[in-house]
Amino acid sequence: MKLTELFQPQVVAANWTEAASNAVPYLGAGLFPAQQKMGLDLSWIKGNRGLPISLMPSAFDAQATFRDRVGVTINETQMPFFREGYKIKEKDRQELLRAADSGDPYATAVIAQIYNDLYDLVDGAEVVAERMRMQLLFPVGGDMGIAIKANGVDYTYDYDPGDAWKSTNYFAMSGTGLWTNTSGADPFTQIETVQNAIRSTSGTELGTMVMNSTTFNLLKNLDALKNRFLTTTGRSVAYITKGEVVNVIGDTLGLNIAVYDKQYRNENKVAAKFVPDGYVALIPNGALGSTWRGTTPEEADGGEAPMSVSIVNGGVAISRIVEPHPVNVNIIASEIVLPSFERMDEVAVMKVTA
Repeated sequence: MKLTELFQPQVVAANWTEAASNAVPYLGAGLFPAQQKMGLDLSWIKGNRGLPISLMPSAFDAQATFRDRVGVTINETQMPFFREGYKIKEKDRQELLRAADSGDPYATAVIAQIYNDLYDLVDGAEVVAERMRMQLLFPVGGDMGIAIKANGVDYTYDYDPGDAWKSTNYFAMSGTGLWTNTSGADPFTQIETVQNAIRSTSGTELGTMVMNSTTFNLLKNLDALKNRFLTTTGRSVAYITKGEVVNVIGDTLGLNIAVYDKQYRNENKVAAKFVPDGYVALIPNGALGSTWRGTTPEEADGGEAPMSVSIVNGGVAISRIVEPHPVNVNIIASEIVLPSFERMDEVAVMKVTA
């Protein structure tokens, strides 16, 4: 068995795609559909369409009155680059030689473990994209942007220079309005205020509230919600279920609730939540932006010996490089990725804890 014939990127890509099809999808992948472009540069247009303006009346045979264009911002930046790999060494080959005996279950376990390590690289590329999208949907402190700092690299992107979005679309509760105050907070009035604010500036109807289970449980325990449940059903209960909360919110405010609890490990291997505790994103129906992937150096220049390349998920490059001495095989995943957020002004965020 030749080590150089193992772990072809096409096989890694095909197996990862098959496994990923059975996984629960990332929430952000649907809200920010994938697109790919050449190179690093990314330009996207964020327009404040607002409510439609009635046409000016005009006399016949008169020239048209030209209106000023609604504010449009063109955002230009360079997308960040991510790359990491695994090395399959000569010692690993000695273990893999056991595969010559098809009846040796240990060999199967060794090969499976190495492939799992390689799939982790592709999963890590997906984590980067989802981490970015969720940072935009849940801007901590209302600071709309993306920040990933590790390995001596600082990728920081400000999506709201001047804090224009923060001043109109970010709502921080305080005092008795905090959802930790079970007897004083009124989520219905708070959420309705947010709905009215977004409707008055953009005409957009918010469709879904997104939060994690910690925040959802705060909502579920509020007296105002239990009292509303009593009013609408005539039933007084000590414990209200998740389905009953969803129904009360839907009937009263016309909103769906999405509870999103996926987690990841950051660069320091520490578990972290995509959706932070105490935050609620209120979003309209449909896509909010795009997940843009650029052309990595491996995709642009690879494919010739000693490198072979396959592409998964619309832009993640899986590369294999064979080192002749010592005989090692390097498997590398790389991506250039950054979300655009064209409908940012139609999204609101509530901070409901101190």
